Amino acid sequence: MRLGLMLGYAGRRIELPVELVKEADRLGVYAVWTAEAYGSDAVSPLAWLGAQTEHIKLGTAIMQMPGRTPANAAMTAMTLNQLSNGRFLMGLGLSGPQVVEGWHGVSYKRPLTRSREYVEIVRQIFRREDRLSYDGALYQIPYQGADATGLGKPLKSTLEAQPDIPIYLAAIGPQNVELTAEIADGWLPIFFSPDKYDAIYKESVEAGFAKAGGGKSLADFDIAPTVSVVVNDNLDICYNMLRPFLALYIGGMGAKGKNFYNDLAARYGYEAAAAEIQDLYLSGNQGAAMAKVPGDLIDEVALVGPRERVKERLSRWINSPVTTLNMTVFDVDTLRTMVELLAEVA
Repeated sequence: MRLGLMLGYAGRRIELPVELVKEADRLGVYAVWTAEAYGSDAVSPLAWLGAQTEHIKLGTAIMQMPGRTPANAAMTAMTLNQLSNGRFLMGLGLSGPQVVEGWHGVSYKRPLTRSREYVEIVRQIFRREDRLSYDGALYQIPYQGADATGLGKPLKSTLEAQPDIPIYLAAIGPQNVELTAEIADGWLPIFFSPDKYDAIYKESVEAGFAKAGGGKSLADFDIAPTVSVVVNDNLDICYNMLRPFLALYIGGMGAKGKNFYNDLAARYGYEAAAAEIQDLYLSGNQGAAMAKVPGDLIDEVALVGPRERVKERLSRWINSPVTTLNMTVFDVDTLRTMVELLAEVA
């Protein structure tokens, strides 16, 4: 297992932890990842960081597929990959209905079809074997709609591309995880529990491999979850640092009955807590919602506590199918500690 560094997306202002990323580059951390919601984008920060680093991979976790045409996403990927001398990792995801329809102004329907067609088109562009032509349920290239001018023609990228730029997909639900295992090079899960892999994820992953054929297996697939890390002798402080983040996602990221993160917490066995967190959060009582996030749930999906406790619990991740542990850390000391602990445990 190797380490990655997850930066996420910005709040009101973009404040990139440049020195943290430079130290990660120096320490041999595999990749740095950025995200986007409905403010800062995932790509611009990577270009900024890529210019100030030498070896660390540059990953998007995620670029929102409904917010970009497949061709635009491919252009961006090819450009940043060339500028960084082949360091780009293309993480894609669907986001959720609230953002897709409320921010990007497009339909969220048929998400699995969108993911499959999107990846097929992007890979076709990367290969540059022929001019781009695609006739799918959601994407037709050249465009053939009733309002088409009729002037569109198949094109091929003028920019030379690395044909095998790795494509990762973010996925939570069983069908999406299966599709990811089938068509992607890696998987970007959030709130991943290594203890629940066999019960929650294994069947979907193996089914996806079987559909892909060609002997695809975990040996060909990067499972790269985001894992928050807080090293502190006071365990309650650690829990309280992460409770706002989990409460936001479990309680506020989505509507009642349509919150993927709430559904995941329920599948992990925290159905009552997830329902209470959501009720409190959506009623405007965010503080009480945060207080209801169970410490046991935090321990399942994060690494928290004194150094020796984190070291002991790190073995759970090393002994799981996880191949890249994308840390969310808050300071350089924690980054260095994790690099040291991985060397000690491995």
